[in-house]
Amino acid sequence: MITPNKLKRDALITSRDQLVNFLAAGARPESDWGIGAEMEKLVVDSRTGEAAEFSRIEALLELLKKTGEWQEVREASRLIGLQGPHSSITLEPGGQLELSGQLCADLFCNCSDFSRHIVNAVAACDKLGLILLGFGTQPFSRLEDIAWAPKARYDIMGPYMQKTGDMGQRMMKQSAGLQVNLDFRDEADCMRKLRLGQALSPLLYGLFANSPIIDGEPSGFLTTRGEIWSRTDPDRTGMLPFLDNPDAGFADYVEHALDVPMYFIMRAGNYIDLTQRPFRFREYLDSGFGGHQATLADWDLHLSTLFTEVRLRPQVEVRCADSLPPHLVLTVAALIKGLMYDEEAFQAAWEHCQLDSCAEIAQASRQAWRLGLKAPWKDGTLQDLARTCLVLARDGLDRQQSRRCQERSESYFLDGLDDLIEGGVTLAEQLLQKWHGSRQEKLKALIQHCGFFDVDSNQPDGSCANAQFKPIH
Repeated sequence: MITPNKLKRDALITSRDQLVNFLAAGARPESDWGIGAEMEKLVVDSRTGEAAEFSRIEALLELLKKTGEWQEVREASRLIGLQGPHSSITLEPGGQLELSGQLCADLFCNCSDFSRHIVNAVAACDKLGLILLGFGTQPFSRLEDIAWAPKARYDIMGPYMQKTGDMGQRMMKQSAGLQVNLDFRDEADCMRKLRLGQALSPLLYGLFANSPIIDGEPSGFLTTRGEIWSRTDPDRTGMLPFLDNPDAGFADYVEHALDVPMYFIMRAGNYIDLTQRPFRFREYLDSGFGGHQATLADWDLHLSTLFTEVRLRPQVEVRCADSLPPHLVLTVAALIKGLMYDEEAFQAAWEHCQLDSCAEIAQASRQAWRLGLKAPWKDGTLQDLARTCLVLARDGLDRQQSRRCQERSESYFLDGLDDLIEGGVTLAEQLLQKWHGSRQEKLKALIQHCGFFDVDSNQPDGSCANAQFKPIH
């Protein structure tokens, strides 16, 4: 996300008020609200399903660079990303390819942005013998067989992850997810969106469970990625407990972030390691480090290393969903936008989704990781909640169309969820039913399940409202 322009990133922090104001500066009037989507995809060898080595991913970035107005991002001479005027393509630690799409006024814009990226990425992968998978965990490659993307920040984060949990490096190198970014009107609106986003996490895990395989075998979870995150780093993952307080505000988020240990700061383009002992931002703010004093840029960087189910950057970010096949990618954003950006839908969703505490939400999420839509929820199951929220989100998007005088409702992007919810069988369970036979048979089933697609659009404006998705492989 982009730091608000009115804040000077190099300004020294002299009071807590600056940290609060950093978050408050993310507020926008409702007429300016947008929707953002960040999409991680696995890059694997099309013949073996093994994670692609970095040299091939770098070649993929080189081909993508030639397709548009991309500026290359290099570190120690290696190509590690691409920056466009509105979007960026970055690499996660294990070479997962992420599109951070532009903040759009509507989902048709998001779809157009995503479709252009996929068309180019699929064509480039074809030339290199690679394929993209919309899947939440590396299916075949073991942790030790996946090389680190050559980023200095990962040289610091990787070893630290071994101190904080037993699956931190799996999170970094073997997982892939989707994030949705939302705007807010003011402090109260921000807090209630964080609260609803957190309350939705069991549903988002259960409905979009798509990571039942790791190291070539079923893991016992429908979303292994959820379990991996829970065993990564308790200081910076999971729930935001202060949201149990109905009067919580920006200051509470600041207090939470101040107590999270730091990874690093950056000076003159170089990372300075702060992980040799637990060194919390609160201590850095009070006493500095190595002659360096805290700046708003340090605060912004620190906020980017908090990995809770919902967070502020300073927009609201919802982070629960596994990576998905392309025809379902925007269903996550559509569901959340339908519930979050319409008052009637919001109030009804909160009524159905709220639990008494963060601890109860966390427990419900753990059940969703194993049981998907069959997980218990109040007097029914998550399937019942999914049915309700789908109706609420569709109505919410339809009302947004009316208010904004759009030609077509964004509820179009929810269409892929009807069969999934009514069938009650998650993507993960669908794949497990086909997970048998030889390695090649399993790979074929995996590619059919979540291999990325080319896009033919009948829309001259590129909105892909009538996009047809067809398999390349």
